[in-house]
Amino acid sequence: MTEILIICLIGAIAGWIAGAIVNSDSNSLLLDIVIGIVGGFIGYKLFGTKLDITGNIWINKILTATAGAVILALIIKLLRRRL
Repeated sequence: MTEILIICLIGAIAGWIAGAIVNSDSNSLLLDIVIGIVGGFIGYKLFGTKLDITGNIWINKILTATAGAVILALIIKLLRRRL
């Protein structure tokens, strides 16, 4: 149960950062959190532990989740623009 809460917290932080980077038009914190959680899984699958930039494991996890969330947010933004 604690792991799920930690994943959600990291996803929320990553989604918030990704929303600021991508400049998403949604203005929805809940959507940013969902994008951050899903993006965290995408980032982990794409990068794994390759984004070991700092010595802090929590910062590395947030960076990995943010990278995945930015990718997902850009894809969503492109799809919204086309539709």
